[in-house]
Amino acid sequence: MSLRFIGSDFIASVKSWVRSPGTVFWTILFPILLIMIFGAIFSGAQNVEYEIGVQNLDDQDDTGFTQSFTMILDNIDVLKIKTLDKGENIENFMVDEDISATIVIPEGFGLNVSTFNVSQNDLPVNVILYVDPADQTTSSVVRAIITGVLQDLNMNVTGGVNIIGLEEKSSIGEDFEFIDFFIPGIIGLTIMTSMVYGSIERNTKFRKDGILRKLLTMPVTRAEWIFSKMLFMLFLSFISTSVILVVGTLVWDLNFKLNIFFPVIIVSTSFMFSGMGMIIGRFVKEEETADMAGGAITFPMMFLAGTFFPLEQMPDFLRTIAQFLPLYYVNEGLRNAMIYEHFDKTLYFTGFVLVFAAIFFIAGVFLTKWEED
Repeated sequence: MSLRFIGSDFIASVKSWVRSPGTVFWTILFPILLIMIFGAIFSGAQNVEYEIGVQNLDDQDDTGFTQSFTMILDNIDVLKIKTLDKGENIENFMVDEDISATIVIPEGFGLNVSTFNVSQNDLPVNVILYVDPADQTTSSVVRAIITGVLQDLNMNVTGGVNIIGLEEKSSIGEDFEFIDFFIPGIIGLTIMTSMVYGSIERNTKFRKDGILRKLLTMPVTRAEWIFSKMLFMLFLSFISTSVILVVGTLVWDLNFKLNIFFPVIIVSTSFMFSGMGMIIGRFVKEEETADMAGGAITFPMMFLAGTFFPLEQMPDFLRTIAQFLPLYYVNEGLRNAMIYEHFDKTLYFTGFVLVFAAIFFIAGVFLTKWEED
């Protein structure tokens, strides 16, 4: 083993790295982004507060038991209670208030508990917990808290006999699983990464190889060339999306709906992130540096736009940042179109995706040049 060669090659590699300011910059920035993102997400975990709804259908209880139960919920530090009116629709309330769990105290709850007869094998008096399958974190925490409260009540009332049970229902009428809500985020993430990196690779590689300069001598306009490439990128977007849906359906028995908003969001997302890639490729010349710059752009969106972590788990300032990220509107648009089927919210998020698509793609087209600087 030649230590002299190893040392010389190492020094040469370091010098080559230092001579590329862009590479040095993104090499240092990327780990900074990692620690800042994950630190911000998890540093405030001990201060998390979970908003839940409580609908009391037993507001005429004379035993005082129902009132005691609601007071216990009010005194739990990690829970922030929002009260529903007696006739209010639970699903609409959870969507409008953006909460993931709601407790319903049934009519006659206090009387049924106070007159429960173990010897007659009466059925348990159930409290109903409505959960949003999209937010497994909040649902799990609230479920554990309510289960613990009910266990304490059973112990105090009967010495341990379970006269109060917990019945869980989905806030959505159909039987959806968490994977159904996870898939729209994966679709958005897949299109984002393939479009951004595809545009970066195409522009930087073609510029380095002199292909863009040679296109000046051909009877083709810049717009024609860009849109021909976009057709190919759109083709890849629909292929990858179809593969995700088909495999997910076969393996995980996905439950989703397809409507006119779905292809609109897919096409808009493709144009949006292709334009973003063109912008990055315009200002970053080297292929290696361009890839790192692309990662620095897509990586924060991957984790801050609600693809993997529910926004409720993040501090308030990160939730605010998420609303400035294009991927957030893609994820929410696809979920509302494919899962919730809320027309007004789908239209709202789709509108933002279309605006972002127009801004980024038009900017990318104007900034893409065939001539060398």
